[in-house]
Amino acid sequence: MTGTPTAPPAPPLRAVLFDRDGTLVHDVPHNGDPERVRVVEGAAAALARVRDAGLATAVVTNQGGIGLGLLTRAQVDAVHARVDVLLGPLGPWLVCPHAPGAGCGCRKPAPGLVLQAAAALGVRPEECAVVGDIGADVEAALAAGARPVLVPTPVTRAEEVEAAPAVAGDLAGAVDLLLGTAPPPARDPVPATRGGA
Repeated sequence: MTGTPTAPPAPPLRAVLFDRDGTLVHDVPHNGDPERVRVVEGAAAALARVRDAGLATAVVTNQGGIGLGLLTRAQVDAVHARVDVLLGPLGPWLVCPHAPGAGCGCRKPAPGLVLQAAAALGVRPEECAVVGDIGADVEAALAAGARPVLVPTPVTRAEEVEAAPAVAGDLAGAVDLLLGTAPPPARDPVPATRGGA
């Protein structure tokens, strides 16, 4: 009697794509001022571990304020330059400049930014992970064939957390999951070695 077919093993992870606002830096809506950039606690250490593991990095970020006329692409680029100074070079920055509702294929939850980042890094989307703080990041990853990890913040909706395939409490936990260094979940408090039959 044959068992249930097993899914093929996931391809090796070669790149980690990060959301910007709420993930790497604290969210300042439509920020065009590099002086207002504040990195999330633990971001530098998490990125160092990703780099030490030999994985490429990139950032995938919706910046609808450009399309709404609230800030310029030059201002957004200046903010990104500041993040690179604070956290080290993050690789290519893939930006959707379109306003919400514009119907583009790049604004998350559409997969465009993830696909662009994979192409820029020379890897396949399924060799990428996407780390973000809201459901749109998870949906973009899944739509592109990448593996998502949600790191919730106070603005993350409960249903987004419930729907996410993988959830971590912070960036360090997300890296643990991706590198396979997370401790196994606590299930049975009974010691593994048991006496008797």
